[in-house]
Amino acid sequence: MKIVVLAGGLSPERDVSLSSGSLIANSLIESGHEVLLLDVYVGIEIDKKDYSHLFSAACDGKKYSYQVTEKEPDLNDIKIQNNGQEAFIGKNVLELCRYADVVFIALHGSIGENGQIQATFDNYNIKYTGTGYIGSLLAMDKDISKRLLVQAGIPTADWILYHSMENDFNIITEQIGFPCVIKPCSNGSSIGVSIAGTKEELTKALKYATKYEDNVLIEKLVKGREFSVGILKGEALPVIEIIPLKGFYDYKNKYQGGLTKEICPAKLSRELTQKVQKRALLVHKTLRLGDYSRIDFILNEADEFICLEANTLPGMTPTSLIPQEAKQKGITYQKLCEMIAKMPLEN
Repeated sequence: MKIVVLAGGLSPERDVSLSSGSLIANSLIESGHEVLLLDVYVGIEIDKKDYSHLFSAACDGKKYSYQVTEKEPDLNDIKIQNNGQEAFIGKNVLELCRYADVVFIALHGSIGENGQIQATFDNYNIKYTGTGYIGSLLAMDKDISKRLLVQAGIPTADWILYHSMENDFNIITEQIGFPCVIKPCSNGSSIGVSIAGTKEELTKALKYATKYEDNVLIEKLVKGREFSVGILKGEALPVIEIIPLKGFYDYKNKYQGGLTKEICPAKLSRELTQKVQKRALLVHKTLRLGDYSRIDFILNEADEFICLEANTLPGMTPTSLIPQEAKQKGITYQKLCEMIAKMPLEN
């Protein structure tokens, strides 16, 4: 197959996406596919209408590589490097995606996970991986997704939606209290996320979160063990436990090696394992998610799984959570990438 692996973009999660995209592309090339790793924001210059020469085959021996740094990228700097481009979709991106048999979406954040790129592809009848535009929108907006979870009877942390123009902290202290978790309403990869235990820390956390978005979700902190469950083709994968060695599961702890311990399968009783897998499937269905997703939970002191959020395009490096879970079922990283790439053509 001819496959475009779409990554990058003008999002704080740009580096994570390019890392995932590089490894996905390499894996698909090793499986014998003709692959083009394409930055959705930057695009590509093309001199002729024959696009076949842009796609790398296994015989080319080409390897993509990208390293995630400790801090998220400077998006203003990225825009300057691209002549101040305002369009989220770069030159020739749609043409190349239409030419390919399928687009493997390796984007994280904004246009990749809020439904915009999926709706655009639907209008062009382009086949793509992951969740459609409706599920992407519902899962990306944390306020909307939590409202749907509550309606479906799925426990989630108490929260309020706070706007950057508000300056009354009383509503936060009265309804949520301390400690609390502050996060942009529609970001991922723990970018813009903080935990506040005092009003001073809250002020600092709100300033950090509103750097990325005006709408901020403020949640009551749920203490306990953190778990994640991948969903693949309608089935729950083995559960994984996430244990940061210091602090919480923030951007640095997620993407810098050796800072977080991950145990798969998680050390849970059979009863609790089945309970969280069943709940993950319910979240997946409630939010209308697609061929694969990842659902995150906290197991509190009462042995209740509290849903944190759903991820429609979870990380796809070999050490990311879903590949580790799939490995426990005998699905290698290479096989997993190929499975996901072929799913849109099977539907």
